[in-house]
Amino acid sequence: MIKVMVGNNLTRDEVVIDESSTLRSVLENNNIDYTTGQMHLDGAALRPGDLDKTFADFNISEYCFLLNVAKADNGTIL
Repeated sequence: MIKVMVGNNLTRDEVVIDESSTLRSVLENNNIDYTTGQMHLDGAALRPGDLDKTFADFNISEYCFLLNVAKADNGTIL
């Protein structure tokens, strides 16, 4: 069993999951919208296809952070 801190910029929850769970299933089960922002696993940006991999595929065995980080763009176009 793995403890996962799952969330986004506003909310974070710690859940306990099986290492054979996919990243996508954990996000969906915890109502995290992964279609906006950048997905990160332990601070590293995820690549296309990574959401369907298991935590075991990433050698996660105890604890990790799975976060969707939305970046606000405050720039102006001149």
